[in-house]
Amino acid sequence: MSASMLFMVALVGVLLLAVVALGYRLWKLRQVGGTAAILRDYPAAGGQGWRHGVLRYRGGEAEFYRLSSARWWPDRRLSRLGLEVVARRSPRGDEFDIMTEEIVILELRDVSPERGRGYEVALDRGALTAFTSWLESRPSPRARRRN
Repeated sequence: MSASMLFMVALVGVLLLAVVALGYRLWKLRQVGGTAAILRDYPAAGGQGWRHGVLRYRGGEAEFYRLSSARWWPDRRLSRLGLEVVARRSPRGDEFDIMTEEIVILELRDVSPERGRGYEVALDRGALTAFTSWLESRPSPRARRRN
């Protein structure tokens, strides 16, 4: 076999492996379930940086899995204890290319000392209700026992 033929076989093998890995991740995400969401790190300019994915709640954390990622672990972890809703808005400008009018965008700030990041999450009305219920059900800092 020629060198170009070996290169093509190797390239097809790598592409096939990538497709299988992405397919397995999508199948796994659909099996376990979650809430459809669109997330980006904040601040960001215009409609840049949005990533489609699945938001899965696990106790005190919401795990975000990007649909286009091949990672076995979550792409973002949002801790309920340090998360605050800063603002709420509708999509604007070129965000309508990937969102509808029914979508609500929350600007979130993780104020925990080890993270200190900002996010925007776009959710439909049902997912917004689930997210705010999860967030508001966190224990109050005043309710924690002091030893």
